[in-house]
Amino acid sequence: MQLVATILLIIVSISLIAVVLLQSGRSAGLSGAISGGAEQLIGKQKARGIDAVLSKATVVLAVLFFVLTITVAYFM
Repeated sequence: MQLVATILLIIVSISLIAVVLLQSGRSAGLSGAISGGAEQLIGKQKARGIDAVLSKATVVLAVLFFVLTITVAYFM
């Protein structure tokens, strides 16, 4: 069980880092490079939708990260 939780924790950690880096910040960050092209193809409304999806994904991954961290600490 500890091995499964540790592997899931690593996957969630890497995913959380990627999602946070993709989010737009004050300077539009890495998301600006991706959604900049998306705005031209699908419009600004869809590009804002991408930021909303990334925001929700961040919350979900953060909750999973904390739950898995507590689970791994419990089994040690």
